[in-house]
Amino acid sequence: MAKCAICGKKIAELFLEKLKGTIVKKPGKSKQYPVCFECQKKFKSNEELLKEIK
Repeated sequence: MAKCAICGKKIAELFLEKLKGTIVKKPGKSKQYPVCFECQKKFKSNEELLKEIK
């Protein structure tokens, strides 16, 4: 199970191990950061999500 890169909670998985949330990538980097649905609702834009990633 993946953990949210912002709050650290475990992210629920849907059918075929898809995450219930989103995956954010920093521009020019290949690392992916999973973000839970609740944090996605708090921080609307991609830039806000990238600022909050630990």
